[in-house]
Amino acid sequence: MRSLNFDFNMIVMIYMKKIFVLTIFAFSFGFAAHSQHLEKSQQTIDYKTYIEMVGKQNLCYASEKLNVSVAEAELKASKVFNDPELSVEYGDNDDKHMQMGRSVAVELSKTFSIGKRGANIDLAKSEKALNEALLEDYFHRLRAEATLAYLESLKQSELYRVKENSYSNIRRLAEADSMRFKSGKITEVDAVQSKLEADIAYNDLLQAHTELCNAHSSLGLWTGVFNKDIIYHPTGSLQTKERTFDTEQLLQTAVANRADLAAALKNVDVAAKELKVTQRERNPDFDIALGYNYNTEVRNEIAPAPRFSGVTVGVAVPLKFSNANKGALRAAEFRKQQAEMNYQQAELEVQTSVMQSLRQYLSLLEQVKRYETGMLDNALSILNGKIYSYERGETSRMEVLIARQTYDELRTAYIETVFNSFAALIELERNAGIWDVAVE
Repeated sequence: MRSLNFDFNMIVMIYMKKIFVLTIFAFSFGFAAHSQHLEKSQQTIDYKTYIEMVGKQNLCYASEKLNVSVAEAELKASKVFNDPELSVEYGDNDDKHMQMGRSVAVELSKTFSIGKRGANIDLAKSEKALNEALLEDYFHRLRAEATLAYLESLKQSELYRVKENSYSNIRRLAEADSMRFKSGKITEVDAVQSKLEADIAYNDLLQAHTELCNAHSSLGLWTGVFNKDIIYHPTGSLQTKERTFDTEQLLQTAVANRADLAAALKNVDVAAKELKVTQRERNPDFDIALGYNYNTEVRNEIAPAPRFSGVTVGVAVPLKFSNANKGALRAAEFRKQQAEMNYQQAELEVQTSVMQSLRQYLSLLEQVKRYETGMLDNALSILNGKIYSYERGETSRMEVLIARQTYDELRTAYIETVFNSFAALIELERNAGIWDVAVE
């Protein structure tokens, strides 16, 4: 019985060892197929090409452009003059029975406004300039957001490589532990734990792959192009050269160049022109009419009259009692004051946002430097030391996993900080009304 039990236990152990080996091979095959799928659907695109496509093909930007076209059409419409009126009248004074004759009257009239057409033209010009400023501001925001999407895609590529490297290392550790278990150097529990860690790392890799593909595919949203078989793969690096800025110069440039501030100033001009239109609407319109009358012969015995014709000229001027109500005028004046206050508030917000984004950028630069001048190197040295000690049997597997986790977390935090520093630079330049961002 002892011999039989021993043989049975040996068979189970051999079977378990084969399962571990096959599992590791399955992981290797799945990892290779996963990487192949990632490479298959990618189409590289550089930042310059990408941002040009955004400017030419983004659907929201194309829609915003129509606001300028509408304003241009309204400007053209504001230049139209009032149409004259032509009226024709025919009169029959019971000519059949009383022989009082017939008459025909033709009148041409036109309404004239004092200063209203010119005020409306000026308002339409200001509204067109406002829409152009709003379009420019929209493009500046669109360019910044599209650039962040491009950088997000690069960031996800870096994070994917971190997960890929982590999984590769843990997989090799699991393979090594499988061989140690096969040779009887470690217990089955230790081998199972290594396999479990590889399972977890593989799931993390799959999630990173999904986030990477989603980040890549979002670029099609910004470029206005969708193709389910193609995923844009951005080229370039998250790294950017450190920039130095003069604070006073930044503030002056922001006030002078910010498109949204220019739009706020244009809005003040529009409000002033609306007030002028309201004032001109209070001016009376007057009508001038020119008429011609023709009357046939009156053959009535009591009051006969020869046929005759006449000309009439008339002027009609309304009595503007409604001008006593100044509600519309006061409302236009308040809107103008409101626009002026909004501009002053926008100017304060611009200056504040410039200072805040500058501080954020400088802080993130300092954090990046700390990662690059010791933190990452120290974490990698500790990890390599733990792996070396583990291979010599001098340390536990848990210490290796903790060192691996620490290094991966630091690497991930470093990538996030580099991305945030680049994003802070974009926000700073957008707030300052400048743009020389390039992804290389």
